Amino acid sequence: MPNPSISPRHFLWQLQGSLATITLNRPERKNPLTFDSYRELTDTFHKLREHSEVKAVVLSGAGGNFCSGGDVHEIIGPLVEMKERNQALKLLEFTRMTGELVKAMRACPQPIIAAIDGICAGAGAILAMAGDIRFGTPESKIAFLFVRVGLSGADMGACAILPRLIGHGRAAELLFTGRFMSAQEAERWGFYNRVVESNRLLDEAKQFASELAHGPTLAHATTKRCLHDEWNMSIDQAIDHEAKAQAACMQSEDFARAYRAFAAKQTPKFEGN
Repeated sequence: MPNPSISPRHFLWQLQGSLATITLNRPERKNPLTFDSYRELTDTFHKLREHSEVKAVVLSGAGGNFCSGGDVHEIIGPLVEMKERNQALKLLEFTRMTGELVKAMRACPQPIIAAIDGICAGAGAILAMAGDIRFGTPESKIAFLFVRVGLSGADMGACAILPRLIGHGRAAELLFTGRFMSAQEAERWGFYNRVVESNRLLDEAKQFASELAHGPTLAHATTKRCLHDEWNMSIDQAIDHEAKAQAACMQSEDFARAYRAFAAKQTPKFEGN
């Protein structure tokens, strides 16, 4: 049953067993973000660090689209007004606040699977990028379109994360032009893990997430943390870092359970400790 401490007002939250689904839910506007939804999403991903009953998260959008980015009237308009009033500190406060959402997603120990259909643009593309696994549909289109509104592609960590997903040259093209990337490109370039039909997208994303949720969740959290932490390490540093991380996992009960199940020719049932 849903944990009462996670009861959002600005998106849908569903907990089925150990699998949580977050659905951006403003389909009439293609699910744009607002100041409030940014903050609430950030708070939710922070809270998930404390909720071991949640083993994996699916992030999706309602109504056939993922997310069209920041709401033109509720975010872009007020930001232009801040610029005209020369409120530079408020603008910096906003950009830091949006970046906190990506930090919260990366620090959240549960794997996040982004299920992407239709439009996935601007901050929506950043949310997809910040996930751990991405499923798309043939109809989905992705654009880091900040340049189209006179802003740089340097938004919410895009210049750091996107090149690591698809390569420097491809990331530079998307960030300089703001053009839409097709689903075929996204899969070929490694942004998508797989492309499925729209009517199967959520089911397949949940099935994949459920498989992860039934795995050794402490070990998954360690993998996610190491994938993030080791970006700035040398290979030798990463090897030492992983030695400590893996030794810690070897102290878990799940490690012992897996051995006992193997010895008994059974499938291990992980419990996350």
